[in-house]
Amino acid sequence: MGRSASRLAAQTVRVLPRKRLSRALGRLTSAHPPRPLLDAAIAAFVGAYDVDLSEVDMPPDGFQTFDEFFTRRLLPGARVVDPEPQALVSPADGRIEDLGEITSTGELTVKGQPYTAADLLGDPDEAARYEGGRYFIVYLSPRDYHRVHAPTCGAVQYVRYVPGTLYPVNQIGTDHIPQLFARNERLAIVQEGDVHGRVTTIMVGAIGVGRIGLSFDEVETNRGDVPGVRDYANAPIPRDRGEELGVFHMGSTAIVMTPPECPLALVATPGSSIRMGERVAIGGLG
Repeated sequence: MGRSASRLAAQTVRVLPRKRLSRALGRLTSAHPPRPLLDAAIAAFVGAYDVDLSEVDMPPDGFQTFDEFFTRRLLPGARVVDPEPQALVSPADGRIEDLGEITSTGELTVKGQPYTAADLLGDPDEAARYEGGRYFIVYLSPRDYHRVHAPTCGAVQYVRYVPGTLYPVNQIGTDHIPQLFARNERLAIVQEGDVHGRVTTIMVGAIGVGRIGLSFDEVETNRGDVPGVRDYANAPIPRDRGEELGVFHMGSTAIVMTPPECPLALVATPGSSIRMGERVAIGGLG
């Protein structure tokens, strides 16, 4: 798509009722159409996006909705978590959109656009914990596996549901929508562990994402749940690296932030493809 066409598409998206459209798409993909129609839709999607079905854990009676197909689970062993305990791993399949250092004032850059940790997390006090730390961003395309897993070993302390709108997170959005990731609704999942300290994984919504759900609680975005904090401090939820955290009902982006007291060497490169469980950085608490 040329730059002029991309800009026009972004301008069109700005005037659309994005959240209502996303909820409508969510209802459509959760419907139970006649089997021939559903099979044809799935086959068309698989062909268009070159989805690898050989690694999918197929339900005995097949997928009953398009959403079941999109949020498909994988066969045991389809993804292998890096065996090095100090490896910080990718929480999802996708492409490394960007990575680097969070400045001492909490700033970071994504595709040339400036952000702050406070804007992304929706909590200035929590954001201060990551000043001088590291971050990386994984973009999940329509063809990717859309379940998000823990990048580190640590118990979930709380989840913050940050309200927002729903812009596209593909190149149209990242090129033409300022502060895109800080404007879309999102879930920030905070883990605390002995290897990497306090690590936050942010699941960012997008237009077409009917909802984002957690794997360990009933919180879901874009369905009427009240934004705010779900606190598990009295009963933290243990999650090892590679254990499931949540799921995108249609595609989006995951952002991981680590604290400055955990020095990390970033080994992934922007633009590279990555699978859940593969190493992004190496290091640990001193």
